[in-house]
Amino acid sequence: MVADVMERPAAAAAGAGQALLDLKGINQYYGGSHILRDVSLKVSMGKVTVLLGRNGVGKTTLLKSLMGVVPIKSGEIHLQGKRIDALPAYERVRAGIGFVPQGREIFGRLTVEENLRMGLAYLPGRTPIDPEVFDLFPVLKQMLARRGGDLSGGQQQQLAIARALLARPKLLVLDEPTEGIQPSIIKDIGRVIRMLAERGTMGILLVEQYYDFAEELADEYLVMERGEVIASGPGSEMKEKNIRQLVAI
Repeated sequence: MVADVMERPAAAAAGAGQALLDLKGINQYYGGSHILRDVSLKVSMGKVTVLLGRNGVGKTTLLKSLMGVVPIKSGEIHLQGKRIDALPAYERVRAGIGFVPQGREIFGRLTVEENLRMGLAYLPGRTPIDPEVFDLFPVLKQMLARRGGDLSGGQQQQLAIARALLARPKLLVLDEPTEGIQPSIIKDIGRVIRMLAERGTMGILLVEQYYDFAEELADEYLVMERGEVIASGPGSEMKEKNIRQLVAI
């Protein structure tokens, strides 16, 4: 067992609440269009920060900028106090970012076990799969030999999250994990997200359109519109400030 893949609460509880990710004044353009406008956000260790917004407001572009898929035009990205916006995508993963993309992007022709091992790609060749991923998502243990493409959408989402966790992230980024998922698995995924945050060993950035799911999990929230952050604050204030109305379609 790889004990430090998902550290237990006693190992890192003291780090809870510390600044982990800090985006400062991010600007991004596509052609002549100003897609991101001075976007700033922070994610703290042991907290779930939720980013909300309608389709087309710039959420996916922001994640691509964070992950190094597209270079930012201006601004800074800091992870654990170190500036990373000049690093290529694979170095950002090595620095401690785990990314679960919208649509999951698992390998349909590979087995569940082979998909999981992709999360260990930059670790030593004999690094075993931490069995705790099977405690978090028991269905995966039953399906190790099954091809990823044969899983349901909800099972594929669990596989994508487990794969990201095996890379030992300090920051877990989830891009609309409830999309196309049945309610029972949405509940399971929410339980796992909350459990991981409460351990204090990672921070979680959750990009979501399903408002009820986001409100239930949010320690902090931000709302984007037309490439800008138009509202932010503690998750406990979302109902009082009628944040649902800001993201209603």
